[in-house]
Amino acid sequence: MVSLIIGHKGSGKTKKLIDAVNAAREASNGNVICVEKGNKLSNDVKYTVRLVSAEEYKISGFDAYYGFLAGMCAGDSDITDILCDGTLKIGGEIGDDFLCFFKKVAKLAEATDTKFTFTISADEEELPAELFEVAQKI
Repeated sequence: MVSLIIGHKGSGKTKKLIDAVNAAREASNGNVICVEKGNKLSNDVKYTVRLVSAEEYKISGFDAYYGFLAGMCAGDSDITDILCDGTLKIGGEIGDDFLCFFKKVAKLAEATDTKFTFTISADEEELPAELFEVAQKI
């Protein structure tokens, strides 16, 4: 399953993500990962959540981002949830690569039985309609 937290900067997306991360940690019998652009969430998520900085691993672009997420799933079959903040800051702009990324992540989620959640800094109207065929807004 792929879920989206959508809204412009300052609309409370990161707060919703933090709440979702901590709720996932409580409900999970496996590992929960939180991916962000930098290191600003370390005081907000439970210490048992693995917090990963995309900057630290030089992740840039949707292809690299997908490979990074797929590699995490391949390396740890106990991951139940991966929650990601700053999707456009890590992956790039809304375009063909953006939609392709989410289609691949949806297949990865199904193949690995992992729940993915992403924050997207945009209005729903700015997003391709096809996106909502593979992801749901929460």
